[in-house]
Amino acid sequence: MVSMLCAIGYEDVDERWFSPAYWGDKAVPVSAGGRGSAWFIRSARGQLVLRYYRRGGLVARLSERRYLFTGYERTRSFLEFRLLNELTNKGLPVPQPVAALVVRQSKVSYEAAIIIERIEGAQPLPEHSAMNDEALWRRVGQTIAWFHREGLDHVDLNCDNILVSGDRVFLIDFDRCRLRRETLGSANWKESNLKRLRRSVDKRFGQLEPCRIDFLWQVLLAGYQGVTACGNTSSKCDMKS
Repeated sequence: MVSMLCAIGYEDVDERWFSPAYWGDKAVPVSAGGRGSAWFIRSARGQLVLRYYRRGGLVARLSERRYLFTGYERTRSFLEFRLLNELTNKGLPVPQPVAALVVRQSKVSYEAAIIIERIEGAQPLPEHSAMNDEALWRRVGQTIAWFHREGLDHVDLNCDNILVSGDRVFLIDFDRCRLRRETLGSANWKESNLKRLRRSVDKRFGQLEPCRIDFLWQVLLAGYQGVTACGNTSSKCDMKS
């Protein structure tokens, strides 16, 4: 059994759109992240991104794509589709959702996929030509703070889920993410997001000297906190030879 959600203006989307084979050479695998489960799509409606939901870790050995079905409104793709709509309505910089698919494989399991609009000219932060630029890192911090002020808990905040297009910074991949209400002492999830991002920065920016990474991270935090970072680094910390 197949069930879908479609955005306004995309009511003609059908199940075939979720098959890379349907698009032929118009479907190109996404290289960064995603466990080989995402494709850039060149459609007559514009540039899109198709992504399958896949498990990681040890559980993937048992079932790579199937999830426990507990109702359509709790499926991964429907939850992310609706969350993207909420974030869009708040004016946050996110990709526009196109359609979400749920395919029941049995009474207790399902597979899922989502299609979003591709952000024109966007590159992951580690691949951007200005990835060593302090102004960019400050904007990244400001953008994350904006999402946090709106209550967005991004449980997979890593470098590849931060895209840069022109002077704008976007967040992507909101699987399992949620909007939280602010309550007294509720900052733990924000700290968890930032710690996860810091681990990703250390892993993905190995071409920079550790002291330069530390400095850029402080610039990001300054942007996050709404202040101007002070200090500088010596030229020997700019790049590894």
